[in-house]
Amino acid sequence: MPIVPDAKDWTWVLERTCDECGYDPSVVAFETIPGRVRSSAAALTAALDDPNAAVRPDDSTWSALEYAAHVRDVCRIFEHRLDITRTGSARPGPVIGGYDASVVIDESGIPMFANWDQDETALAEDYAAQRSAQVAADLRAAAEKTARAYESVPGEELDRPAKRSNGSLFTVRTLGSYFLHDLVHHVHDVEKRSTATA
Repeated sequence: MPIVPDAKDWTWVLERTCDECGYDPSVVAFETIPGRVRSSAAALTAALDDPNAAVRPDDSTWSALEYAAHVRDVCRIFEHRLDITRTGSARPGPVIGGYDASVVIDESGIPMFANWDQDETALAEDYAAQRSAQVAADLRAAAEKTARAYESVPGEELDRPAKRSNGSLFTVRTLGSYFLHDLVHHVHDVEKRSTATA
């Protein structure tokens, strides 16, 4: 069975606790995001030391390697989206298969970035065939760069808005929480996988 595409709109995690991973947006202070980005990346890179990191637990679930490659790209994309939201303009984005870095400014002057199909990227970048050591190095670098980008945000910019092309509205603050949930959730996915196969 192939990986089932994830078509859910996860913006609800900005309003209530995630039942799967326990992420609670109500207790996440913006200034804690950089440290939690680094710790999430560290947990995922450590999982790549497992000799079975590239092995899927079943045909419909990503391996630890695929999750780590995905989170690397999440970091790169959300650094780009943060830049868009802070500046209110189109900004150069990362070159990633399946990722549309284009930006439209709507009639009210709010930047709108394209929706991202993560499953298309997983196929375009062939996550399953990537090398664990390279993914680990790239994930550490991407997470550090994104963490520093969040550290550089001054308080007066936290409410600057941006939209996703499906209509979802974010601010610098809520975009950070949405991004962090993705990382926390995938650490949970990998840890759950490791426990199940232990």
